[in-house]
Amino acid sequence: MTGHNALASGLRVGLVTSDLTHAHGWAHYSLSLLLALQRAGVEVTVIASRNSPNVPGVKVHKLLPALVPAERGLLAQQFRALPQAHALLQDCTVLHVTVEPFAPLGMMLAGRRPLHLTAHGSYVQMLPRRRWPVGWLYQRAFRRVRLVCVSHYTARVAQAVLPGLAPVVINNGVDIERFAHLPPLDMPNCGPTVLAVGAVKPRKGTLELVRAMAVVRQQVPDAQCIIIGSLYTMPDYAAQVQAAVVELGLQQNVHLLGHVPESTMLGWYGAADVFALPSMNSGDRFEGYGLVHMEASAAGLPVIGTRDCGAEDAVIHNETGLLISQTRITEELPQAIMALLADPARAAQMGTAGKAHAQQHTWDHVAERMIALYNAV
Repeated sequence: MTGHNALASGLRVGLVTSDLTHAHGWAHYSLSLLLALQRAGVEVTVIASRNSPNVPGVKVHKLLPALVPAERGLLAQQFRALPQAHALLQDCTVLHVTVEPFAPLGMMLAGRRPLHLTAHGSYVQMLPRRRWPVGWLYQRAFRRVRLVCVSHYTARVAQAVLPGLAPVVINNGVDIERFAHLPPLDMPNCGPTVLAVGAVKPRKGTLELVRAMAVVRQQVPDAQCIIIGSLYTMPDYAAQVQAAVVELGLQQNVHLLGHVPESTMLGWYGAADVFALPSMNSGDRFEGYGLVHMEASAAGLPVIGTRDCGAEDAVIHNETGLLISQTRITEELPQAIMALLADPARAAQMGTAGKAHAQQHTWDHVAERMIALYNAV
């Protein structure tokens, strides 16, 4: 027995998680980690939200309230599941809660066993700040766990909220195979193309990107921006973005496609020249990592992200792409886009470096580090 299987020998991990799909961040992380742990030979028992689909080859115990969309009475519902969850996890040697809202349940289930919690972003500061006793309960749970943060920025936020924490940083993984063979675009592509993938909301900086394209168009009249992602997550904001497109006269340059089939989205990854998603901190909410930046790197695109958020871990400045300041976004975003569009050789070099970087951040690499952490504890 060698490699992963040797490290996994004797490990019985209990995963407490949300729904297991690729439809949103928590679920994508949880499903991807589960499958990678299984590939590494780890025995896993899964306690998931009631709205989780089945996973081939995995017994999913659907006991917990849904998180997306969130059910009412989240704490009370997860505690009602405590006796059944305790019985199912009694033989596990390690517990891992993969979503922040279930941290109190993990604390109640763990007993003296090692307990890990993945902190993805905004909730690491929002939950402990809720009114007593809810905030107190989350503070207590976060101090009980071995906190695993998906980026160094998320770790810094956690330490600011709860001084004394010593989180471990393990970045998210990327599915390299998904971006290895990009299909041809199923529609015409006209002009140099900037691609953004993510729900249209303030945290994704969609409005800032649209305004930047108005400046870019002055230098590159046929430049276009393709924005793929939900228009219904925050409909009022989406309406504001659409109004800005009209107001700035960008109807021929900026295209909000909403949700598209996987093949169409991958086609745009293959057809685009630059990927730009200027994440913006919005109140307590921030970009916990920069998974779409890493996915764009896996597709061979140069990427643009912002500093002071998790994208700092996904983008290597001046190597795989460019990092710009959130406070100087109006000036720096159009400059970054134009710099990459004007220098195809530099952009291609960044895309090649990004692809190599992404290959070092697969889900199997994530599982390897997680297994080492389980064993260390």
